[in-house]
Amino acid sequence: MSIVAELKDKVLNGDLISREEALELAGAPLEELTAAADEIREKMCGNGFDICTIINGKCGRCSEDCKYCAQSVHYHTACTETYPLLPTEELLQGARHNASQGVLRYSIVTSGRRLSDREVDQVCESIRAIKREVPIEVCVSFGLLGEEQFRKIKAAGASRVHCNLESSPRYFKEVCTTHTYEEKIETLKAAKRAGLSICSGGIMGLGETMEDRIDMGLTARELGVKSIPVNLLNPIPGTPYEKNVPLTNEEARRCVAVFRFLIPDASIRLAGGRGLIGDKGEGCFTSGANAAISGDMLTTAGITVETDMELLKKLGYEARLCNE
Repeated sequence: MSIVAELKDKVLNGDLISREEALELAGAPLEELTAAADEIREKMCGNGFDICTIINGKCGRCSEDCKYCAQSVHYHTACTETYPLLPTEELLQGARHNASQGVLRYSIVTSGRRLSDREVDQVCESIRAIKREVPIEVCVSFGLLGEEQFRKIKAAGASRVHCNLESSPRYFKEVCTTHTYEEKIETLKAAKRAGLSICSGGIMGLGETMEDRIDMGLTARELGVKSIPVNLLNPIPGTPYEKNVPLTNEEARRCVAVFRFLIPDASIRLAGGRGLIGDKGEGCFTSGANAAISGDMLTTAGITVETDMELLKKLGYEARLCNE
């Protein structure tokens, strides 16, 4: 029996694979690995596909020095637009539009280290308005907030908090120096204590190794994360990563397959950079991934919701909320 078949059986019997076993999988034949990951996905998650969109709720002038980001004040990029928190009516309009297209989750994402208490109060009013008027789940990505702020956000009607780990504990300091990995972990723990579900993954193609990717997945597993965004670096001119080579479709498929083995019942969510691979992610959706951020990203174009809905139908998926 191959290592892929052996570990697939282990996962389907309810056991977790180790770091060493995940590293073995990472070198396995691609088609065998991805077929096994898709079998795990089908048996653990069925044909549900968790689709979400994001809105850039506050843009530009970010104090943090994340080396991939077009909005950081530390780099000179083509992203020069800046604006404060969007007003309620604009956020509400976006929620209505996305819900009308069949989108299940609507995430408000803001630039900066964290929102201030005043900004949290303002956006809570917007969340309340959305929940009153639109049948859609609201997720938030507001930076390094604390438990008290998250409790306000939950009371307003949000259900999930996003805060990407980005990479492994070892490699994160190469990605960002203005905040720490431990601060990200504490943010996710604070959100959980406040009763919110958590969404956290990373970016592939920053210069990290497969070991780093696996270690990030293991950290997410330890934290109880069940929504794992897999971003593929889009090298932005003007950032330190502008010359990085984007991942190939085969590399992306291998990443999502290994994550499926690591966290077999999670929503493995293709996110930023999906448009850079030739099939727009279709191969990943038969390699263990079963969720996506659709529509445009924060500062780059994405795949339209209409295109994604057609793809889900083609692949036999059903758009529905997963991992509530």
